[in-house]
Order: sequence, then C-alpha cells, then structure tokens
Amino acid sequence: MTNTKNTSATTPVYGSEEMKHSAPSQTIPEHSTTPEIAYRMVKDETFAETQPRLNLATFVTTYMDDYATRLMNESIAINYIDQTEYPRVAVIASRCINMVANLWNSPEEAESKTGAVGIGSSEACMLGGVAAWLRWRKRRMEEGKPHDKPNLVMSTGMQVVWEKFCQLWQIELRQVPLTRTNRTLCAKEALKMCDENTICIVPIAGVTWTGLNDDIETLNHELDAYNKMTGYDIPIHVDAASGGFILPFINPEHKWDFRLKWVKSISTSGHKYGLVYPGLGWVVWRDKSYLPDEMSFSVNYLGAEVTQVGLNFSRPAAQILGQYYNFLRLGWEGYHAIQRNAMDIAQYCHERIGKMECFEVYNDEVVNPLFIWSLSEEYERKAKWTLYDLQAKLQESGWMVPAYTMPKDIEDMVVMRIVVRQGMSRDMADMLLKDIENAVAELDKLKHPTLSREKYNNQEKQHGKVFTH
Repeated sequence: MTNTKNTSATTPVYGSEEMKHSAPSQTIPEHSTTPEIAYRMVKDETFAETQPRLNLATFVTTYMDDYATRLMNESIAINYIDQTEYPRVAVIASRCINMVANLWNSPEEAESKTGAVGIGSSEACMLGGVAAWLRWRKRRMEEGKPHDKPNLVMSTGMQVVWEKFCQLWQIELRQVPLTRTNRTLCAKEALKMCDENTICIVPIAGVTWTGLNDDIETLNHELDAYNKMTGYDIPIHVDAASGGFILPFINPEHKWDFRLKWVKSISTSGHKYGLVYPGLGWVVWRDKSYLPDEMSFSVNYLGAEVTQVGLNFSRPAAQILGQYYNFLRLGWEGYHAIQRNAMDIAQYCHERIGKMECFEVYNDEVVNPLFIWSLSEEYERKAKWTLYDLQAKLQESGWMVPAYTMPKDIEDMVVMRIVVRQGMSRDMADMLLKDIENAVAELDKLKHPTLSREKYNNQEKQHGKVFTH
C-alpha cells in the first residue's frame, strides 16, 4: 500500500490515499491507517454481496432482535473455555443443555443433563459419532473381537459432515440410496447394511437436500426387533441439525427423540432453527453412560482444572448467551410462533410454485420450513433454459435460491430449494414469487438454448434421451 503517514483522523475517507489503490492482498500494509478508513475498506469489499436475509440457500440464522445482537456484541471477547474467568457462562451453557435435553424428552434424572456445546451442528455430529464409535470399540475389545472395521449406516441424503467424520476416523460409510420412490431412509434397507461392526445408524430430522424427515419411529421399531434377533446393540444417533428445533414446537406429539428406546444421542444446530447467529451446535446423550470418559479432556493452565468435551478448544461465548437469551425471551410460545410462521410461509410458497406450469414440487406437503422443486418433465422437453439459469436471474434481484443436483442414484435430477427462516415475511415471499414469475417469463422468450441447457441436453443424449426445441 502507498505510504500513508499523512493520513489522520481528519482525512476524509474517500479523500485518502488508501481509496486510490487496490486493497492489500499479499502482504500486511507497511503503515497504519484510521479505523474509519479500515472499516470502510472492509465494508466496501462485501458491499455488492447478497443481503443475508435474501439468502434462501442457507439454513443459518440471519436475523436476531436488537437486544440479542447487543448482548452478543458485548460478549464477543469472551472465550467460553475460560471457565475460571467466566464461570457464569459455563453455568448458562449447562442450563441450555438442560433445556435442549428436556425439549427432546431426556429420561436422564440428573440435575445436569449430559451434553456438549459445538461450534456448529457439524462438531455436534462428530461428537455423537465419536461417542458411538468409542462405545462400540470398547465393547468389542471386552469381548475379545476385532475392532478394526467399524461402519456407520445412513442415507445418501446426508450432510457432508458425515463423510468427513467417516474419512477422518476411518469408518466405512454405508449409504442407503434415496430414490424417486424412497425419498427418505428406508429402515429395512438400512438394517440390511448393518452387521456386528455397525457403530450406529444415523437418521435425519430435516434432510438438507429435500426438507423431509426420516421415519425415526419406524426405524426404532425395526431396529429393536433386529437387535433382539442378532444380539447386537446398534444405537441410533439422530442428526437433527434442522428438525431439532422444529419438531418439538410444530409437532410435539411426534416421537423421534429420546422417547424412542434406541435413540442414544441427538445433535442439532443452534444457529439454524435455534435462531442464533453462527456458529453454535448442541449434542445431548441419553445419559452419562453413553458419553465415554475418554472424550473428556482436562487442563489446569487456565487458573483451575477445566474439563471439556469437544473437538475444538476455544469457542465463542456470545452464541451461548444468545441461545439462552432466546430461550428466556421467546419461551416455548415464541419459538412455536416463529416456527409456525416459517412453516406457513414455506407452505404458501410451496403451493404457489406448485401451481406454476413449468414447475413440479418434490413433495405433496411441507414438513419443515423448506422445500424443493424441479422443472416438470413436459416443460423441460421444450424449455431453452434450466434451473441454473433461473438461479442466475434471481441473483440479479438479490435473491440466492440454489439450484443443484440430487444425491447419488438420482443425481440426474436438478432441483431448486427455498429455506424459510426467521426474518422472511409474507410480503418478502410475494416479492420473491413475483421475481420468479418475471424471470421465467423472460427466460421463456429465449430463441436459443442457454449454455446450461445445451450442456444438459448433451448429458441426456448420452443416456439415450433427446430434448428437441
């Protein structure tokens, strides 16, 4: 960066030397600048990006009220792991774990439920997976049996964290295919993949790809019979990254949680429908016996003996306080109202999009505040564009509505997805739907296929399908 020794607090931001040159990208600048100029340079770098609340691709919370934001900003410097210096934060984290555990009908009678904080649902998933693996390995070692070939069973509708987990811990990932008819985890097919080396089965409450829920109650019933027949002790870990904060408030009678015998651990994301800014996750075990002792690590160099369960050590306290604020501020009633609104707006968009001639919705009903759709087969035969073109058109209006291919075995299917979160109003939904209608009308006027359509046509020809225009 140019020598800026003459820059002072009175220098106009856009009259400064810094604003005449490109932002540094290779080395730290030689000289200091004013906080106002540094702030504006960083702010301007991201100025043209999509506004967070128009990002309907993400599950992550993009709106919290002013008091929550203020509370989190005031605690941004607090490291949760320094429990000697900030003991009340540890107490509040424990309270949050208790509240989440009881939300999921924990049977544990201890005053403090068994759980842990994660940076996000990914760390929470990994902690649940590691616990299942260590319990399986210990049992095999005690029985004098081989313990070098563990496996884990779930559907191809998994989130990428499970692929990471299995790769990093060298666990075989056995995936039950999703098909056009079997759109969630099939319990019987899952059990066919199980054996004495299966550390756990992982159903999903709120599948990222589709918004659907695996039938965890049926899986529990089938697994109970299977374990009795084989003598195995295969548990269930529920990946409830999204559904963990939806099902208890929208459908509390539905059994998917610790009310089911074989559900031994559940993970969720506090920064999704827990309504907290990223990053925050929670994992809860059925009781202390399901959390292996070797997952707890202690240090004494922070002023006292500190014991922690987690893959990461330092972690922000702000999100934990934000979660506790939400629990106090919203209560069960507030969470229900917010999640109900999200469901209703998602259902409204689902119905409107389903009525458009060019589209076909994937599922008849909305079971979480998100849904997917594709081009109808008849329309696709004559269309000169694809959903990737529609995504690009919507981006011109500031919306991020992702187009993507489905998992293995149905990867030839291209879909779009809308995730409705707190901060999405009916008025915004109407604006989005109008922008979709306008974009489709504009794309329908094309005289020649787009590049993405030509690419798709070439792929289809290789599979014996020909679309003519």
